Amino acid sequence: MEDSCPNILEIKMAGEIPDLEAQERTGTGKGAARQARRDGMVPGIVFGGDADPLPINIPFNKLLTMLRKGRFKSTLFNMKVEGHDDVRVICRDVQRHVVKDLPTHVDFMRLKRTTKINLFINVEVAGEEDCPGLRKGGVLTLVRPEVELIVTAADIPESLVIDISALEIGDNLTISDVKLPEGAKPTIDRDFVIAQVSAPSALAAQSDDEDEGDGEEGDAPEAAAEEGGEE
Repeated sequence: MEDSCPNILEIKMAGEIPDLEAQERTGTGKGAARQARRDGMVPGIVFGGDADPLPINIPFNKLLTMLRKGRFKSTLFNMKVEGHDDVRVICRDVQRHVVKDLPTHVDFMRLKRTTKINLFINVEVAGEEDCPGLRKGGVLTLVRPEVELIVTAADIPESLVIDISALEIGDNLTISDVKLPEGAKPTIDRDFVIAQVSAPSALAAQSDDEDEGDGEEGDAPEAAAEEGGEE
């Protein structure tokens, strides 16, 4: 990438922590879980944080709506359970029905503000309208639509916004171009490409044809010389 390309990329930090209301589940085991599902609930568990595991139920429709919005596993929630103090949690696993692909169980982990966790952070693209490479017919490839980061619970970014407004054909943006939140770092210990602008396939194919044509023309004089030598 040219030195003139801006390297300062925006980090969109998460805003107010959303509430997630749940009910304490009475009883444990498969029987209690099956009963919860019959009642239109999804059984779950809250663990970690130097406290005993807390079995919970979450309304099925509410959970399904949140899952369909996306980024459920990278969202920090303020869990509210009657009779218990509010606690910050993050989803660690969602089990689904093998045929219907609907949630059947969900696991949450309690977090402190200083807790470090691995999360996949969504990548958003800005500056496409001004990108000279795209204006010339180039193609944008988002190599990594998500980037896995190690972050603290108090500083979870909502997304990484990359600016491609100065990219030419052949340029790319790597993780080293991104100014990460305080204390955050990629799980991959090397520089890697997030997005790139490449030549359209038609131009690439034309370039290959021209290269092959140049090679064929270059071989002709040698062939003629060999034929002349045989005479």
